[in-house]
Amino acid sequence: MLKIALIAPLEESIPPKKYGGTELIVSLLAEGLIKKGHKVYLFASGDSKTKANLIPIFKRALRKEKFCQDLKIREALKFIGVGKIVNKLKRIKVDIIHNHLGWRFLPFAEQFKSPTITTLHGPLDSHYSKFIYSKFKDYHFVSISNSQRKPLKLNYLATVYNGIDISQFDFNSFPKGNYLAFLGRMSPEKGPLEAIKIAKKTKLKLKMAAKIDVVDKEYFEKSIKPLIDKKQIEFIGEIGPKEKNNFLKNATALLCPLQWEEPFGLFMAEAMACGTPVIVLNRGSAKEVVKDKKTGFVVDSLDDMAKAIKNINQIKRENCRKWVEEKFTAEKMVNEYEKVYYKIL
Repeated sequence: MLKIALIAPLEESIPPKKYGGTELIVSLLAEGLIKKGHKVYLFASGDSKTKANLIPIFKRALRKEKFCQDLKIREALKFIGVGKIVNKLKRIKVDIIHNHLGWRFLPFAEQFKSPTITTLHGPLDSHYSKFIYSKFKDYHFVSISNSQRKPLKLNYLATVYNGIDISQFDFNSFPKGNYLAFLGRMSPEKGPLEAIKIAKKTKLKLKMAAKIDVVDKEYFEKSIKPLIDKKQIEFIGEIGPKEKNNFLKNATALLCPLQWEEPFGLFMAEAMACGTPVIVLNRGSAKEVVKDKKTGFVVDSLDDMAKAIKNINQIKRENCRKWVEEKFTAEKMVNEYEKVYYKIL
């Protein structure tokens, strides 16, 4: 049995009520490790729900606090949160510190005898990321896709693909919705504007389910909202697990017109778990998550995405489900992280 400290982001609860990819992964990892007999200390917001020993850093997830609409206050609270994590972590003895908070914890990692492993949840191609992480390049890192590693050489211990609780997603051979789906954040890098362009080009209905964070409000108001006509283009807001299952399983396909180097893309695995094919631009992890021409189409342009929609019936929906069962389950993810822990020890 290992004693493991999991350091979670503080923006959302564990698990997240609605949107929150990293927070969902931390939740599944915590519960999976406990199931395998390990003792887990979860450093997270106080409104989290877990079987782990919850060590609350703030009473509620930061996103729920009105004063966090001010980005400077939110950023300051993140640093205050790290300080609290460090102080509370010093009071317990653990074998492994598993950091999901990013670079902010790394300046303090040397204060602990226990090794720290950091899972990288974001892309590394920006000047900002390269500069920050290069300061800690000899620390222990886990990537969530092989493509994520390309911009920056770090001390990678392994690539561990994100996993999902496949029992939360119903396989559906015959979708009833007759619509294209867009799921994620209403951010330029996720391509919501491009998804709308594809829908208009193909004259198909598009349903969009997405989180609008404070940093994306202006983009949404100016670029996306004027195009939502509630007929062909429908925005249903941010959705939780049950709504997500129904939303994905009844879609003809999931559109992912990525405008950045996607580090993983949990939404793609979730769609395929329902049997829904994914049409994605060849950015970041696309070719690792989607099996081209078997579970969807990995293409090079928006025009190619529109053409792929016409061929969507070539994809067998049962192949999508099988692919996720083979590659992206929570159980597989937990087993792979357990191997990493023993490797470093």
